[in-house]
Amino acid sequence: MRSSSALLVAESSGLSECLDRLAAQKRESRPLATYRLQFNREFRFEDARRLLPYLHALGITHCYASPILKARPASAHGYDITDHNAINPEIGSRQEFEDFVSRLKSLGMGLVLDIVPNHMGIGDGNNPWWQDVLEHGRTSEYAEFFDIDWAPFNPDLRDKVLLPILGDQYGEELESGRLRINYGNGSFFVDYYDKRLPLDPQTFPLIFEPLGDLGRRRSSSGEEKDIEELENILAGLRSLPFHQTTDPMLVEQRRQQWPPLRERLSRLSERSSPVRALIAEALEVCNGKASGPHAFDSLHRILEAQAYRLAHWRVSAEEINYRRFFDINDLVGLRMENPRVFAATHRLMRKLLAENCISGLRIDHPDGLFNPPQYFIRTQMLNAAAHCKGAEPVEPVSENGIETEVQNIFGQHDWINRQAPLYVVVEKILEPGEHLPGHWPVDGTVGYDFANLVNGIFIDERNLKAFTNTYHRFVGGAVDVDTVIYESKKLIMSSALAGEVTVLTHMLAAICSTDRRARDFTRSALTGAIRDTIACFPVYRTYVDERGNVSELDRGYINQAIARAKRRNEAVSGAVFDFLRNILLLNSSRDSSSNDDARDRLYFALKFQQLTGPVMAKGLEDTACYVYNRFVSVNEVGGTPKSFGTSLEEFHRGNSIRAQHWPYSMLATSTHDTKRSEDVRARLNVISELPRHWSSQVMRWRGSNRSKKTVIGDGRSVPDYNEEYLLYQTLVGVWPLQNGEQKREEFIQRMQRYMNKAVHESKVNLSWVNDNPEYVAALEQFVGRLLTPGSRGKRNYFLRQMQDFVPRIAFFGAINSLAQAVLKITAPGVPDIYQGNELWDFSLVDPDNRRSVDFSLRERMLAELNSASKSNSPAEFCGELLQNYDDGRIKMWTTTRALCLRRDEPLLFQLGSYTALSGTGDKREHLVGFAREHEGRMAIVAVPRLACTLMRGELRPPLGEAWGRTELELPARLSSDFRNVFTGELIRLNNSRSLLCGEVFAHFPVALLISH
Repeated sequence: MRSSSALLVAESSGLSECLDRLAAQKRESRPLATYRLQFNREFRFEDARRLLPYLHALGITHCYASPILKARPASAHGYDITDHNAINPEIGSRQEFEDFVSRLKSLGMGLVLDIVPNHMGIGDGNNPWWQDVLEHGRTSEYAEFFDIDWAPFNPDLRDKVLLPILGDQYGEELESGRLRINYGNGSFFVDYYDKRLPLDPQTFPLIFEPLGDLGRRRSSSGEEKDIEELENILAGLRSLPFHQTTDPMLVEQRRQQWPPLRERLSRLSERSSPVRALIAEALEVCNGKASGPHAFDSLHRILEAQAYRLAHWRVSAEEINYRRFFDINDLVGLRMENPRVFAATHRLMRKLLAENCISGLRIDHPDGLFNPPQYFIRTQMLNAAAHCKGAEPVEPVSENGIETEVQNIFGQHDWINRQAPLYVVVEKILEPGEHLPGHWPVDGTVGYDFANLVNGIFIDERNLKAFTNTYHRFVGGAVDVDTVIYESKKLIMSSALAGEVTVLTHMLAAICSTDRRARDFTRSALTGAIRDTIACFPVYRTYVDERGNVSELDRGYINQAIARAKRRNEAVSGAVFDFLRNILLLNSSRDSSSNDDARDRLYFALKFQQLTGPVMAKGLEDTACYVYNRFVSVNEVGGTPKSFGTSLEEFHRGNSIRAQHWPYSMLATSTHDTKRSEDVRARLNVISELPRHWSSQVMRWRGSNRSKKTVIGDGRSVPDYNEEYLLYQTLVGVWPLQNGEQKREEFIQRMQRYMNKAVHESKVNLSWVNDNPEYVAALEQFVGRLLTPGSRGKRNYFLRQMQDFVPRIAFFGAINSLAQAVLKITAPGVPDIYQGNELWDFSLVDPDNRRSVDFSLRERMLAELNSASKSNSPAEFCGELLQNYDDGRIKMWTTTRALCLRRDEPLLFQLGSYTALSGTGDKREHLVGFAREHEGRMAIVAVPRLACTLMRGELRPPLGEAWGRTELELPARLSSDFRNVFTGELIRLNNSRSLLCGEVFAHFPVALLISH
């Protein structure tokens, strides 16, 4: 695609002008509203291109695309990238991508792209960089690209990569013949099922050693020259430097000598049948043709000589020596702090930026990076260089990479502090009360903080104690949530991430050995201190940088974690915790002031903070959120099971802070990672208003469904009470609005798959590494029995009770969903719609929320809505939508009308001030209101909360009569009347310059008013 940007002529127009144009371009191209699309082989660029007119009509300004770079074949999500510099062929060609971008531009739309700098996929042999590392070890050009510990605590792994890919113990797999060496195109490799691993070329001669002296074969063969050439090639391979070397001269020698040797071997084997026969014979012997206990000795010897060690998959937790994405062996961490790695992984990204294909970036999992702020700065520099100097670097990558290039272009220009020229949002998970660091050159987060903030205001905080009591009564005892989170994080560090803790212990022990006040600390004490401090860490991570800067905020988090860890370990000497705190805070040692000592302490602190995030994610999100099930609406990414609601004051304060500091941060309510969709949570929140009714209902279910459980061989009754309590909440949250016998079996299977995942994630009765098929079968049987209609002689009373219970919850849940959608679209920030969620969507955690979306239904429904709204009176039209709320049209209407207003009034919603509004009257606690104002234009947002309580549980829409004399107070300076964008009604101020809620909500449950 040819660039349409005039910025490429920066030399003639001046770099300052180039940067000014970049700033202006950012202001013009910032998204007003995004729509997340999940690309995979079932949904390609062509599908997205055809969908764009619909998204434009809906009111969307930017597509927000999942990763589009080449990934593992059949990847459902694109986060397992194998080549950062190629478009994923499964979702389309480069031309199809350009056609997609061209269509976006023709509609005045843009593209926000999800990128993955933290890790790469390596599981299927399609990652050429990783394969090169396996083939050449430390002599590989890419040996320093991946976060590999080449000198681990286990001496057997020195200069090797542990590959935990075997389904059984190594010896068993070896002697079963499942590991086999094969040959092709001048190289030998080992095959294990669908995995293919290269062999070190320096070890190829070992394959031929069992055949003895090849010279004797040459004398008896008619192809003496071919055998002699094979001997010469093998001699050349033997002389290659070993893969363990890091000597630059030897590394270069190996890189120069290997390609011609491979070419010679390939040509020779292709033309010479005697050589092919020798290769076949050697392979037959190596692969265990001979009988007896030594049949596989040769194969074992060859495998042991490689730059990797094959191992059973279970050893990965303790011994793996490369950083993974959490505990996924097939995703290896990148050393993105290395300038060469940044340059090599961003060549295509630079080109797309230079060609104006991209309006913004979403940075996946930044907390996994060694230095996230450094990466954000480099990304902004990359964009500036791409626009001002073109798609290709103007000079080879230097030690400082893009920093040097940008400095050469701009000199000491203070552009990055003045204004970051590229729209960037980061997947930073903020704990309650935590804020994004203000100095980061980004525009905000991807919106999990908003999702939890807005969800909380629809939970009745007053009923916390009642729900806690019901939960404890149901499961048979009190459960302390803080202890659950603490123990869950420790469980992760003793299982899935044990190896990472061992590495930190090894590093800390080495530091102790140089400090006479700390050298007597045992490894056990150091391991305990590390684990307990991380388990008590209040946030995902700190951001100490390579220069040793520790912010006051980070200092506070570290001190808080140490203090908590001490309190939980009263029987342990506090000295080891104090020592660890001093290391993390980079307090200088009195015993050693050497540069090596300071460097080791700094490196430990940097690696420590790189582990706290994965532990928090796996311990809190993926364990505790499945263990503590008091009220699962709050068990969400970026949330905490400790929570039970958000006050209106907190909600308004959060919006005001965002308006002031992060006005372009994303606002999400459903994503590809949320554990429950926005509509599931909105429905569950209704239960928080009905503590007595809920308690009596679930206790009745527990009693009546006891006979549906199964007692398995070890005496356990499946499911346990905690799992059963989770299941009942889940069923209420996802119960279909419209029943259909043909979909019953599909629904049962969805619930079985979900509960299977949930109990594995909780790691209480089973886990992914300790499965129990009998338990899983009994769990699935229980779900099936709950949801299968009984025969005439034996009715399923649970089904009837659920069908009686859900309608009221579903209706007020729908009101919550509409209110939540309006708040998201109008609050400060950039609203994001997750694919399909413009209609009701009752999805659960992935892969349930990644099912295909029926876009043809949505296109047809939007067209019909727009047509019907013009031909009917507004009041009648909105009444009909509310009367038939279960078909989802009311959510689409609410979404599209709010989005279109936002697009029509961009400055009002991007730059407009935020003013919290309050109500008067006895129903004021049910009212959420705020004003957005800019240069004389004003929008008033008003929605109900705790609507079930407001309506006393009665299903009698609309809500107008329920408000009584409650009024929404407006600022005194207002003198305008307003038009309701949903109903078209004109709403007038009363004599007290306020709005009567009964009038505002007369025909529609939510209101968005624009000054008339």
